[in-house]
Amino acid sequence: MFETFGFEETTPQDVSVWFALGIGILFGVLAQLTRFCFRRALVGDDRRQAAGVWAMALAVAVIGTQAAVAMGWISFEDHRLLAGDLPVLAIVLGGLMFGAGMILTRGCASRLLVLSGSGNLRALLVIAVFAVVAHATLKGVLAPVRTTLGSVTLPMAEQVSLAALPGGALLWSTVIAAAALLLALRSGNGLTKLAGGALIGALVPLAWVGTGYVLYDEFDVIPMQSLSFTAPAADTLFFAIASTSIPAGFGPGLFGGVLLGALVAALPSGGFQWQSFESPRQTGRYLTGAVLMGVGGVLAGGCTVGAGLAGIPTLSVAALLALAAIALGGLGMNAALSAASSGSAAHPAKPGQQPAE
Repeated sequence: MFETFGFEETTPQDVSVWFALGIGILFGVLAQLTRFCFRRALVGDDRRQAAGVWAMALAVAVIGTQAAVAMGWISFEDHRLLAGDLPVLAIVLGGLMFGAGMILTRGCASRLLVLSGSGNLRALLVIAVFAVVAHATLKGVLAPVRTTLGSVTLPMAEQVSLAALPGGALLWSTVIAAAALLLALRSGNGLTKLAGGALIGALVPLAWVGTGYVLYDEFDVIPMQSLSFTAPAADTLFFAIASTSIPAGFGPGLFGGVLLGALVAALPSGGFQWQSFESPRQTGRYLTGAVLMGVGGVLAGGCTVGAGLAGIPTLSVAALLALAAIALGGLGMNAALSAASSGSAAHPAKPGQQPAE
């Protein structure tokens, strides 16, 4: 479709940078205002309300994405999330690692990127380490770990998609969307918060359609992408250090947009505040979490947004498995930290863990 717009001096990849920048700004603003975060929805003090916002986003993402598929605008037949051989070991181990890491850093990757835009230096350092480790796992010294674990697969053929199950795409997308809507409406959130979650969810099909339909050019094909923060983190890192030889793409545009959007939303409300670490112990905890998220996000095929919010609307079994593993890893690490905290309650002199959010 791209050639119908009459662009002569630009390419789909060039336009995708600006498109991703816009998507990122909107996500950054909305995520800052709603405090959108899967970790909060899982173990936060206000997890019922946080889960409601996340569920509303998921419901809209599923409805919008599957509507675009039904209209023939996009197709996920050849997408990596629907590969016939399911790398089950990598997904499960990666999800557990990512979930544990987001508890240690007190924020999933998307939330930490938003916090970076509002002056949180802890979050910024975590994102930087996360990007380095993710790149090392994709293309660097940790790549053998990824390929070895990824070689353990489960043949799924067409069953890798819920659309291949009895009832088809319509039934399963309706089930997921209805369950998410019910959770959102019973969360106790006001209309404003739920509307913010819905708008975040709408960005998922908007990005899928934008990159997979509007910017599609059979002579200059770009990957069909949506909201995601693991591979884009690695792409942004590589672009930042080699921009003269590596052109920008969707990932760097998205990353830059989220930072800018979060900053724009934080400044007027007084939400911008410089924050840093309070102790070496705290620094070690956050850096350990960053490493776990970097490796885990690549192995699992994405983060809570890439594999969850954007992945589940594709009706991918891999995405569902990844999010379930992330949730299990997060709950397990949270239980372990709670047990350790209870055991050290007799030593109040130790500094408390300062939350990232």
